[in-house]
Amino acid sequence: MGKFFREAFKGRMEVQEIIKQCYAIGNKSLVLISLTGFITGMVFTKQSRPSLAEFGATSWLPSLVSIAVIRALAALVTALISAGKVGSSIGAELGSMRVTEQIDAMEVSAINPFKYLVVTRVVAATITIPVLMSYCGMVGLMGAYLNVALNEGTSLQTFIQKAFEQITFLDIGTSLVKGIAYGFTIGIVGCYQGYNAKKGTEGVGRAANSSVVISMFLIFIEEVIIVQISNYFRV
Repeated sequence: MGKFFREAFKGRMEVQEIIKQCYAIGNKSLVLISLTGFITGMVFTKQSRPSLAEFGATSWLPSLVSIAVIRALAALVTALISAGKVGSSIGAELGSMRVTEQIDAMEVSAINPFKYLVVTRVVAATITIPVLMSYCGMVGLMGAYLNVALNEGTSLQTFIQKAFEQITFLDIGTSLVKGIAYGFTIGIVGCYQGYNAKKGTEGVGRAANSSVVISMFLIFIEEVIIVQISNYFRV
């Protein structure tokens, strides 16, 4: 991480490579995030309805779902899917380049492989994951609206109004912080595992696997820490 920050703010940024990596990250995860986000919103609404119906409070469903999706589900769903798709891809790609000595060849050619390979991928993940998280939240609310509209006949305008009644700028800001933290974690872990891969093709597989496992583990730890900090400001 120290080397990343030193290299990131030194010299010219590889803007074209960052854009390329942003597209690759979004393209790999978009379909899965769309399906998972939509299903998550629909299923969470369906599961929450019986509990609220016991108290005659089904009108609270839009608020309940929006709080759950924006505060937690959108960020976690996006991060876990991206850790599996993006983290493993980065770890395998850089690991393959390491064991086939392509990175060593770049160093001999007076090219800074760390800045070109690592910094660009970490920056791209840090930028793209929050965007995907916002998209996942929107798709999740669409799934929730579809379920509410079919069962309660609620209009889209009423659903949106009720959904955002309890949402504050702190909720939105916390979600963006989560997205940035998760994106940085996925990028830095994947790059670290791949950049330091050893033992041939076996090392490539180990780098891809470790990227996913460690990223997910750190994501849950960050979730607990960020939630505790946001709750402190909420009180």
